Amino acid sequence: MLIRRIDATRLEDCLALAAGREWSSEPHKWGLLFEIGDVYGIDDPDGGLAGCVVCTRYGKRLSGIGMMLVAEKFGRQGLGTQLMKHAMAEAGTDSTWLTATTYGQPLYEKLGFRSIGDSYIYRGEFRPPAAGVSRAASTKDLEAIAALDAEVFGAPRPEVLRRLPAFAERLVVIQGTGGIRGYGAAWRNVDNTVIGPVVADNESVAKDLISDLAAGTSLPVRLDIDSTHPELREWVEGLGVGRGMRTTVMVHGASLPGDRSRLFLPLSVATG
Repeated sequence: MLIRRIDATRLEDCLALAAGREWSSEPHKWGLLFEIGDVYGIDDPDGGLAGCVVCTRYGKRLSGIGMMLVAEKFGRQGLGTQLMKHAMAEAGTDSTWLTATTYGQPLYEKLGFRSIGDSYIYRGEFRPPAAGVSRAASTKDLEAIAALDAEVFGAPRPEVLRRLPAFAERLVVIQGTGGIRGYGAAWRNVDNTVIGPVVADNESVAKDLISDLAAGTSLPVRLDIDSTHPELREWVEGLGVGRGMRTTVMVHGASLPGDRSRLFLPLSVATG
């Protein structure tokens, strides 16, 4: 079955494929993925898609893979393996990152991915006191945000950061005497507000960013926190948000670049 790159005209087919696997309908996020990543699909002869996967490349050093879906009627026929191999070959990066469900992890392990930790979804009413120390980012901040992000993430993300101000409902920074100490964004996803990315000098700055972003929404909040930040998880749980689904953070090839200790929340688990 032919794998080919698809564009945003196939958005409804991607949403239908996700719904068929009991995933949430996330048109806003899918719209961004089509803009910043490469979406590959396999057509279902009866209409729609038999499978799809999204690969987001960050130069030659790193790529992120997410939204790997195969329709139930095509399960266990090797389509997932074909999609993954195709996406990785097209990316051609030193490292490839993803988060795996328990169901998908054996496939990724067969392809050479190794586990480097866990990530948990936290979703619910999250109302820490606003720190009041951040401010709305302006166009003058974008160059400094990009420099900090590239240093921490380990690879430049110009396509992501160029679209982030319009994609997010709020984009804030915390200013220090020597420049920006951190930035964070909050964006609407169906019936909740996702906080991420959050990049900061340290955990205290990250908490201030998260608190100010959470104060700006009346919706339940979603945060994806991995095992490199146990104190952040304890803080969120201490404020009454329960730990949800666990996924396994995996990497293929070289170790992840950058300084992951300062990447507190991802844009999404589909992109890194």
